[in-house]
Amino acid sequence: MRSERLEFPGSEGVLLAARLDLPHEAPRAYALFAHCFTCSKDVMAAARISRALTDFGIAVLRFDFTGLGQSGGDFANTNFSSNIDDLVHASDFLREHFTAPSLLIGHSLGGAAVLAAVHRVPEVRAVATIGAPADPDHLAHLLRASRAEIEECGVAEVQLAGRTFRIKRQFLDDIAAQPQLERISHLGVALLVMHSPIDAIVDADNARRIYEAARHPKSFIALDGADHLLTKPADAFFAAAMLATWASRYALSPLPDALPVTTPADPTEGLVVVSESEADGYAQNVLIGRHRLTADEPEPVGTNTGPSPYDFLLAGLGACTSMTLRMYARRKNWPLEKVTVSLRHSRIHASDCAGCETGSGQVDRIERVIQLEGDLDDSQRHKLREIADKCPVHRTLHSEVQVDTTVSAAVEMISP
Repeated sequence: MRSERLEFPGSEGVLLAARLDLPHEAPRAYALFAHCFTCSKDVMAAARISRALTDFGIAVLRFDFTGLGQSGGDFANTNFSSNIDDLVHASDFLREHFTAPSLLIGHSLGGAAVLAAVHRVPEVRAVATIGAPADPDHLAHLLRASRAEIEECGVAEVQLAGRTFRIKRQFLDDIAAQPQLERISHLGVALLVMHSPIDAIVDADNARRIYEAARHPKSFIALDGADHLLTKPADAFFAAAMLATWASRYALSPLPDALPVTTPADPTEGLVVVSESEADGYAQNVLIGRHRLTADEPEPVGTNTGPSPYDFLLAGLGACTSMTLRMYARRKNWPLEKVTVSLRHSRIHASDCAGCETGSGQVDRIERVIQLEGDLDDSQRHKLREIADKCPVHRTLHSEVQVDTTVSAAVEMISP
């Protein structure tokens, strides 16, 4: 993923801070992400989902609404309508400098905002909400402790998420006057509603109301076990994967025949590129030619979003073993019906390894069990057992391996 810091003028004419997350290849679509109430573009849910979406070829612009995060302006002068205007300005910026968004994504109040902004961005073909209220007036309950003071004095300081914000009466009047359900019933684009059944901030009944008000095509995905802010990385990655899969039907350009790895050139056979998917964890994006995989560490060290590095090592040995046996049996016309290879990695004391040259410390041990199905006689099975040890990956593990390492500030392709 590449990320660029940008600025563009918002609804009040002040500059809004933004970040554009870009995939390595040419984007299949541009998306606009609206963050939750009083949050910022860098809130964990927004950052993780945006980064994950780039793995699917989606460029994502996330920005701070007026008066929040690094954007200019006074939050006290903003309201739901100004948020909608900010979204339209962000879409105009993308249209002018990149490509207009075909996908709008909103988290919490940002979800309500994208539903309200759809009809003002003609290029949008799909909209997705995450933990969104059915009506922005839902916010009134968060302000109920200060509502009397706001209505009497016209403004009050309110504590939200441990921070102090000035809320004016015009804000309450604005959220109460929004025709949200009518907007939802006339979206005119595909809708995806994602919500956690245990959301303690915006209860799941809001998702039901949004879904029932909308017309088809519409979809619902339960973010089972997730909290409102999607603080668990696995929940954010799941939401992104489901969103990208859904959006590919409505808002993404078709995949090319060959996906590039890091440059517009065709993928280089045998080249593997591994990059971090997030800075605060261990999850990795693995690009093998046109194939996309994920690696991670199991919990609690990592977030278990993919196989571990040793899992990949075992998978390579297992795949090579099975392919080698199939190739040999096919050449011999033996009745081998199916090969199944089970592997496990561990570390043992060298003193417990009778056949090891190492005499002290620990050595790596790989247990490999090969199941051969078919009408094979004992001699054929014995020969296949010998052939298993001759698969190329097995030989590599037992031979001297030289790893040449170069440190570079930029991504470099390895020459074929």
